[in-house]
Order: sequence, then C-alpha cells, then structure tokens
Amino acid sequence: MGTFERFAPFIQDFIYDHEWESLRGIQVAAAEALFDTDANVLLTAQTASGKTEAAFFPILSLFDEDPPASVGAIYIGPLKALINDQFLRLNDLCAEANIPVWHWHGDVSASHKAKMLKNPSGILQITPESLEALLLRKHAAISRLFCDLRFIVIDEVHSLLRGDRGGQTICLIERLCRTAGVNPRRIGLSATIGDPKAVGAFLSAGTGRGWVVPRVEEPQRTWRLSMEHFYLSGPQAADAMGGQAEEALRGIDYIRKARGADAKQARELALQSIVPDEVEEPTDHAASPALDAPSDTAPREADPGLGYIFEHTRNKKCLVFANSREDAEAVCTELRRYCEANHEADRFLIHHGNLSSSLRESAEELMRDDSQALTTITTSTLELGIDIGRLERAFQIDAPFTVSSFLQRMGRTGRRGTPPEMWFVMREEPPEPRALLPETIPWKLLQGIALVQLYREEHWVEPPRLDRLPYSLLYHQTIATLASEGELTPAELAQRVLNLTVFHRVSTDDFRVMLRHLLLTGQIEQTETDGLIVGLSGERVASSYKFYAVFQENIEYTVRSDSAELGTIVAPPPAGEKIAIAGATWLVEDVDHKRHVVYATKVRGKVPAYFGECPGDIHTHVLERMLKVLEERSTYPYLMKNAVGRLALARRAAAAAQIDIHPLINLGGNTWALFPWLGSYAFLALERLLKIKCAKQLGMKGIDSSRPYYLTFVMSAGPKEFFDVVTTEAASKFDPMELLYKDELPLFEKYDEYVPPELVRKGFAYGTLDIEGMRKRVNGWTGYITSYELPAGGGVPGVDIPWFAS
Repeated sequence: MGTFERFAPFIQDFIYDHEWESLRGIQVAAAEALFDTDANVLLTAQTASGKTEAAFFPILSLFDEDPPASVGAIYIGPLKALINDQFLRLNDLCAEANIPVWHWHGDVSASHKAKMLKNPSGILQITPESLEALLLRKHAAISRLFCDLRFIVIDEVHSLLRGDRGGQTICLIERLCRTAGVNPRRIGLSATIGDPKAVGAFLSAGTGRGWVVPRVEEPQRTWRLSMEHFYLSGPQAADAMGGQAEEALRGIDYIRKARGADAKQARELALQSIVPDEVEEPTDHAASPALDAPSDTAPREADPGLGYIFEHTRNKKCLVFANSREDAEAVCTELRRYCEANHEADRFLIHHGNLSSSLRESAEELMRDDSQALTTITTSTLELGIDIGRLERAFQIDAPFTVSSFLQRMGRTGRRGTPPEMWFVMREEPPEPRALLPETIPWKLLQGIALVQLYREEHWVEPPRLDRLPYSLLYHQTIATLASEGELTPAELAQRVLNLTVFHRVSTDDFRVMLRHLLLTGQIEQTETDGLIVGLSGERVASSYKFYAVFQENIEYTVRSDSAELGTIVAPPPAGEKIAIAGATWLVEDVDHKRHVVYATKVRGKVPAYFGECPGDIHTHVLERMLKVLEERSTYPYLMKNAVGRLALARRAAAAAQIDIHPLINLGGNTWALFPWLGSYAFLALERLLKIKCAKQLGMKGIDSSRPYYLTFVMSAGPKEFFDVVTTEAASKFDPMELLYKDELPLFEKYDEYVPPELVRKGFAYGTLDIEGMRKRVNGWTGYITSYELPAGGGVPGVDIPWFAS
C-alpha cells in the first residue's frame, strides 16, 4: 500500500481538492516514520516544503482510525501569529473529519478556551508561555485534558534551541507528561538544524524512545542572490581604488611566493603597485549583473545603501531585514522620508517585537493583501513562517549573525513557484586615509560572504548549544513547580526539578545552594512540617502574567555621566565594558539593576559588537571562513561591482599585512592587533584570559575589543614573548571562575537577579565562555614562540594610501 492510500479519506480528498500532483519527499518520509515506527521524529527540510502537512497527515489519519479520549496532539509554536496561521490551515484540513482544532494564547478569547476545557479533544495549538500558564493555573485539570495525549509537535524547533526559552519548552513537555501520566511521541519541525542527531537525541531525552531523522533528497533550488556594498559617503569602492588594489594584490602574492620573500619586499611592491610579467592572470573578477533594474529614483541626498533599497522595492512585495529594532526604525523612517521627498505615497511598513500586537497584526494583514505592493522593514520577528502573502524579494542590511538566520530570511521568498531571492546591502563608513589595518577590513561584507559560502559549499548550519548551565531557568522552574503542585519536601522538589533534561549539568550541591538562597530572600518558605512552599517574594513574581515567559523583556536603563542623562539602553553590559550612546563611546563604571541606571564615563574607541548570550552570537566556523575569504583570490557569483571592489581592497590590505599567516600584527611602535578568528564565546574567553592572566606579564594596556573580530592594545613585550605567555596561560588548568572580574555579576537572563551570585558567576564561567574553543586556537600558536617573522607594521602597506581617487 502506498503512502497516499494509507492516509484517511478526508486527507486524500484534501490533496485532490488542492490539485496536488504528488506528495513531496518529506511527506512520504514522515508518513513512513510515523506509521511504521514508534520513534520520535525530527523533520528537517527546506522552507515551504510542506513539513506541517508532513507531520499532521499521518497524525490525523491515526486519529481517524482511533479517536483519542482527550487532546490527542499538542502543537507548540514560538509565535502567536504562527499559531494563528496554522490554526486556519489545520481547521481547513480537519473540518470534514470533526477533529477539533483549538488554539490557546494571550489573544484567544476566554470562551474559546472554556470550550476546550469542557471538551478536551483533537489538536491544541499553543505557545510555550501559554502552556506554562496552563500548567500553573489549571494544574488539577491536566490529567483530564491530556490523559490520551499521543503526539507533541514542536514547530520551528531551531528557534527554541537557543537560550532559556527552548529549555523551558522541554521542561514544560516533561512536566505535562509527568502530571498527565503519558508518554507522547515528539515531532520536531525545522528548515535549519545544524546537528540533527544531537537535536533528535535532545528532544527524545527521558522518553525511552529512539528517534528518526528521515533523509530526503530535496530538489535543487535556484537562488537569486546578490550582495552589494556601499560607503555611507564619498566615492564607492568600485569607483575608487578597486582596480589598483587588485593589481597590488597580485604583486604581493607574487612576492610572497618568490623564494626569500620578506615583509620589506611586500611593502615596497604594495606601494609601487608593480605587476610582474610572470604573474598568472587571476580568475575572473567581474561583478555580477544586477538582478533587476531600478523601479524608482531615490532623492539625490539619500544614503547610498538605503537609496538602493528604495529604488528596487517599488511595485514589489518585499521584506527588509535589519539586525536590531533600532536599525529597523531608523531605516523605515529614512525610506518614508524618501517617499515624502518624491511626493509618493508611503509604501513602507514596520514590524518588530517592541511594537504593540495591533500594529504588528496590521502590518501582517496589509502584507497578505496581494493587491498592495508594500515593503516591511523588520527584525527576526518575520524570520519564521508567518503567512504574509506572496513575497517577491528580501533585503538584508549588513550580514545576519548565523547561517540559520540567512536561510530562514531568504526562505521567506520563493514560496509559490519562484526561486528565493535575497539582496544583501552592506554599509560602512569609508576608512580614513591613514586608517589602521583592523579598521580597513569590511567585516560585515566578509561575514555575509562566509555565511553564504558555508551553506553553498558544506550545507553547514550552526549546531545547537545544549550544554549550558541555565540557573535562571532553574529558579523559574523551581518556583513554577511549587506554585503548581503545592507543598513539597526538599527531596521531592529536587527529584522533580533536577530530573528535567535541561538541568543534566546541575548538581545537587548547586540546587542546595539555590534553595538556601531562595529561603533567605523569601522566594520560598519552609513549613512547620519541613515542606517547601512559594514565599511572599516568590508569589509576587509568580502571580504576574510576565512569569509565564523566560525571555527577557526589553527593560530600559537610563545612562548617566556625572549629572547628565545621556539616554536609555536595554540589556546593559557589566562594568568595564563599553556602550555607544549620544554619538559617543562610554565606559560602564557601574550598573544599578534595581533602579535601572547605568553610570558611565566618556572614552575613545569603538564598542564591541556583541556580549554574552544574545542573538549576535557568531560561530567560530564562520570566522574561519571569513579568513578564507581574505585568503582566496576568486570572486563570488553574487557580488555586485562595489562589493567586488571593496573585497579587492580588503584582500590587498590583508595580504600586505600577512594576517592570513600571522594572528598578531604590529600597527606601529608598541601598538598591536590580534586576529584570533574565533566565535563570540571563545573570543570572549580569550579576551578575558588576556586581561586577567596575561596583561601584567606582557605590559599590556588599553585592550580594546571589537568582538568577535579583533583586539587592539599597547604592549611592551615582543611577539615571541606574547605567544609564550598566552599559550602557557591558556594551557594551564585554571578554574574557569578565574576569568571573571572581581565582584563581577554578569546578569543576562530574566531571573538572574533571584539566583545566588555564586551560581550566576558559575553559569557564566562554565556555561557561557567557550574556554575549550579558545584553548584549541591558542594551542595552534605555539610555533610562533620559536619562529616569528614580524609582519608589516604600523603603516601597513596597502593601507597607508589615499583610499579615494583625487
């Protein structure tokens, strides 16, 4: 019997009615896994491949044969809008079979929820936060509602594998199953999973079941991809020194290959722009032609990059992705200003997490209207599969942080027979005429190329981080367990909480420290019978609707310098780090988390790109591929003319300075730059190793981090001594806690303020810093201790030249 024949009659009718010519590969593979095994299933396939139907066709067919006596399947989605979309899709599918579909989140009416509570059946679609609320507020009804629960489907599972929200979701599933006395099969859905086997094992933990990751040969898809670069002012790279840079680059390569070449020869050649006759002609460096002609004209004074977006979005339905809500707001405001200057109707919308739900939903509704050619400026909120109609084009301002995000964002287009289409727009300030080497490298351009190439060449996607020490979540689940179940002995509480999969690294000693602290702070109380209950302070936290969520709300902190108020920021870094506000850079002196005030002093320098557990985490493999982009001499088929010119300039500077050979570059005198090519967490570990363990020995001062790309500093020691000290300190068996500053309390997660300070520090040292990744890289530097040829220095040749034609 074929797969189609195994589906219930109403599903066969659905397929006929929608005129499907055949089932997709993922749908056949999923049916075989769900019909023929009792295993958990992880379905991974490209966007718009029919994964939702792949999961629910077999589930509903099984329900048609043997209806469940309660809610039979839970669908957990990360966004309310995604649940609303799937609710309509599943309602259409289930209408004729009398299988109820319920949705449950903060915007669903009380009457709809009451009907489900009265008649638990069919499919429940819910967010993690609403499932937490259900477990807390309807705990006594859980066994009745879910006594015959057979499947839990987790959509966009990759989005729940980062941070505490994913951990909360697994905790909720395990708590619900324990309370209801059921062991449903788990089905994960995602287009971008980096390590399917590890994720499958994680999703299956505690179920006693194996897992299946169906392998499907997907049809090759054509990408319409372009990447262009813009200086914010002045001549563009294609009009300035690009051609000369390519000539000088070929000369540098020749000299470096020649026997006995040294840094001085490379310097002389770079300055002379000599091209030896013997140099083989390079591979084709021609720029890619434009994917489409402009459909509008930006005002003359427009920002070059934003003007490019403006000119290529008219009469199209587009998304423009920015990497922060501040950028999204600024871009939308500017593009609307261009409409006004041209006396055109506004054609731009805004969508991000800080907007009210009514504004977000209004934008979504307008985008669904295919009669309107509108463009929405957004952040990651539209990265997931919310239905917003037929999108023709996506733009990405600068590079996203992960391959996963790149694929998700590009996958929002090309869903109805057309290829996915993404236009990268890289923007930067033009380098100063005598800029130091690190400032002449277009980091975002390199990052964008690296992300694309990693998937083109390796189909590589970031693996999940499943080994954290989530003490903030531990606090949350401890209070949630007591609030839902009532009084428990310390042993009972420990058994319930520590047996949750996500706390596999948390020791009983750690939990004992947590409980003692919660008793001291009134978060929990001990009864006369030595049981534990939620205390008065804990009740104030747990009684708020905000308790259902473990992700951090954007709390604004006022930034002050002396008596002056500079403005507000969210998620401030700890003392000793830098922030950018009011057009300047400031050193954080102190953070008052109770009053939400940051005290800062004005300094020079740039702000590190990222800090701690944030969406900006970049994997080491991405940084390594960025280095390879500088080393390679070919171009890439999606680069436009400015990007080709800018890449040639960067390669020229990098080759002249030999940063592909040496990680430590002298910038002149006793000023140095270190290029470790490490991801965010390993870079952070190295940065702290240098500051805490090496700086005094090496006479290092003014360590300035542009995380995760490079560090600059002043150092009295030489390069061989540097590598000797750093490799020795990295190899020593130090306690990771030694990489925290004195009295530092790195509060990042929502409930860190309620966690014992020693556990907050331990969680950062053992769960956030990638010390092993740092050690692996530093260990590779041992050869520089005995042999280190000093690369070109302070005025790095190929950098110390006029950047623009006069």
